[in-house]
Amino acid sequence: MPEVTFAGPDGRLEGRYHHAKERGAPLALVLHPHPLHGGTMNNRITYTMYQVFQRLGFSVMRFNFRGVGRSQGSYDGGMGEINDAAAALDWMQALNPGHQGLWIAGYSFGAFVGMQLLMRRPEVSGWISVGTPAAHYDFGFLAPCPCGGLMIHGDADELVPEASVRKLVDKLNTQKGVSVDYRVMIGADHVFAHHAEAIGEAMESYVSSDIARRQMALAAD
Repeated sequence: MPEVTFAGPDGRLEGRYHHAKERGAPLALVLHPHPLHGGTMNNRITYTMYQVFQRLGFSVMRFNFRGVGRSQGSYDGGMGEINDAAAALDWMQALNPGHQGLWIAGYSFGAFVGMQLLMRRPEVSGWISVGTPAAHYDFGFLAPCPCGGLMIHGDADELVPEASVRKLVDKLNTQKGVSVDYRVMIGADHVFAHHAEAIGEAMESYVSSDIARRQMALAAD
């Protein structure tokens, strides 16, 4: 799990990067919660997501947004953080020419940044959003959403009512060619205090199934 630094739009950014052994392995970028509320790349859920992609054979990175940890700059209300995430993708893609697929996974604020990045990067092939802050940000920009993904939320989330996320999922699932797998964790609040393992299991089953489906489709062509 080597420490890395790379150039961001507002100074150097620090991250942790795992390079897969297999040539052409898919890539994954993991995005942490809100910088002004204690969010860092070492957040428990963020780290869980990172580990899942590592187990599945991905080259994967998690990093600190500007102003967090040893990352330079200061919080920019979301727009600068989207640019930080884009710089992280650029760094990984430059290191991994010929990679087979690109995933974005975000938790809370990171989920918002991830979905914004999804709309800007057509090469993204899958996404995962945990604790999506649908009650705090307008996700109307997902029109149309370029591909399906996985959303995980807690039915006891005290910051983002589950109904607001379900409404977003229902809206996305009306779009042609888009299928969002929505999984509700019973008893989970916004920090998923006792549900990290369950999140990891849900992610692993979803990503594994999606990769297998794509491989079967390629073999059938």
